[in-house]
Amino acid sequence: MKVINNLLKHFGLRLLRENGQRSAERSRLKALYLKYRQHTMVPEAIYIANLELVLKAAGITGDIYECGVWKGGMIAGIAELLGNKRKYYLFDSFEGLPEAKEIDGMAAIGWQQNKDAPAYFDNCSAAEDQAIKVMNLTHTDYTIVKGWFSQSLPLHKATGPIAVLRLDGDWYESTLDCLTFLFPMVSYGGMIIIDDYYAWDGCARAVHDYLSSIKSSSRIYKTAEDIAYIIKTDTHGN
Repeated sequence: MKVINNLLKHFGLRLLRENGQRSAERSRLKALYLKYRQHTMVPEAIYIANLELVLKAAGITGDIYECGVWKGGMIAGIAELLGNKRKYYLFDSFEGLPEAKEIDGMAAIGWQQNKDAPAYFDNCSAAEDQAIKVMNLTHTDYTIVKGWFSQSLPLHKATGPIAVLRLDGDWYESTLDCLTFLFPMVSYGGMIIIDDYYAWDGCARAVHDYLSSIKSSSRIYKTAEDIAYIIKTDTHGN
């Protein structure tokens, strides 16, 4: 009986310790959301889930890329979470979204036409200096690449592999451009987070078309909050 009691005590203490660690980590992630919430459209639960996903790739070699930055609140949280041992690349036109097309779906076209909707956010446009101001709070090494993805990505000279690639480009062509130029740079085991996979038809179509075009074996997963992500398990580009 004494042995059993000692075992129960041991496992009980370990469970309490693990629960305490999870609670502390959750508090840390929530604090990052509170710090940057005025600079992101991402709701709290999804913001924190993004950070939890990024932590899963913390052991992967490479830099952090975000395509579709807006005011920089999401990538700033990621940067502060992972620290200054990596480089952070922010791609955005800072002119809002390009025109939605038929392949993006009628919902996307309708959203862009409804300019008075609360979620329109001036067609998701924001000034570059807002992202600069927010990223300066992170004290990390970052580079902002301004321009439409179709023009900026082909000219980008990477200095290393990518550990996490977060895509928030909404439409088909934007998402396809990001995957075409950046997926080959993602490390084996690296993560691609696809913000709009369940939101817009064009984004989902671009992901399917690209993975099929390279005959990728990588799978699309999702979190409990319906965040789609890919763990790169093929050697395309590596």
